[in-house]
Amino acid sequence: MVQDTFDTQRELPSRELENIAETLVGFERHYEALKNHLMVVLMSDRVDEWSKKYYEQIIPLCKVIQQRYPLFLFSGDVGTGKTVTAECAANRLTKEMEREGFLLKLSTRVRGKGLHGEMSQLIQDAFENLTTQAGKRRLSFLLIDEADSIASLRSTEQMHQEEKAAVNTLIQKIDEIRQVGGRAVVFLCTNRANVIDQAVVRRAALHIEFSRPNEEECLELLKHDLQGIGLTSKELRELASLTSAGGHYGDNGYTFSDFRLRFLPEAIARAFPNQGLTFDILKEAALVVKPSPRID
Repeated sequence: MVQDTFDTQRELPSRELENIAETLVGFERHYEALKNHLMVVLMSDRVDEWSKKYYEQIIPLCKVIQQRYPLFLFSGDVGTGKTVTAECAANRLTKEMEREGFLLKLSTRVRGKGLHGEMSQLIQDAFENLTTQAGKRRLSFLLIDEADSIASLRSTEQMHQEEKAAVNTLIQKIDEIRQVGGRAVVFLCTNRANVIDQAVVRRAALHIEFSRPNEEECLELLKHDLQGIGLTSKELRELASLTSAGGHYGDNGYTFSDFRLRFLPEAIARAFPNQGLTFDILKEAALVVKPSPRID
């Protein structure tokens, strides 16, 4: 069952994820917003020490903070880096805390085949594995991608009883995971935060909204990926302006994945194998490859 439940099972820290983080535009900003919240959740015993240091007693607020759920919600458009940021953040924190860690990524197959109780059982299996890994005295992270598929509003008329039961199970398991004692964290990633059940949203220790890259972030990405081909600063700036929100495609600029999975491969395909990559080729590709449509 574990094999069917998880797409990824990875030991942390991982050099591969470190390398990915180095190329992930906006990661440092998101990680700084996330880091202290993660540390409070994973180091709840240190909260008492903090209180004694600054107040010479354990203030009531400590108990309030220690009741937070180890749940973090990432929402935003497709291709804005939610999933990879969660993976890299888990990896970075594990390394900085000088601990061993384990990352589990829940498979999209968790929805099952519509059989009675199957979704709920798969969710239980996922959290049981998370608890088992945390029981090995290491940090344990569960990443649920496309979370709207298993955490949708229970008030929706079209929702089947099986789906409602799965949401109830998810909420129950999120509640129970606090008993692990600061060694387990759950990340929920979704393109449609508006359809996530409010009971799940309320439990999130932090909700980070991801957006498409602005012009400066587009420029940073292009500088990194196009290093060595000889473009001028002016040419890079023009490409960034063209592909970002407010550019050629209006408010609907490129996502990060649009750059690396569609635009840049299209440019290389136009140049290969008879010529090098030029500004003109890149601009032509940018005018042909349209941004991914937004998901509301």
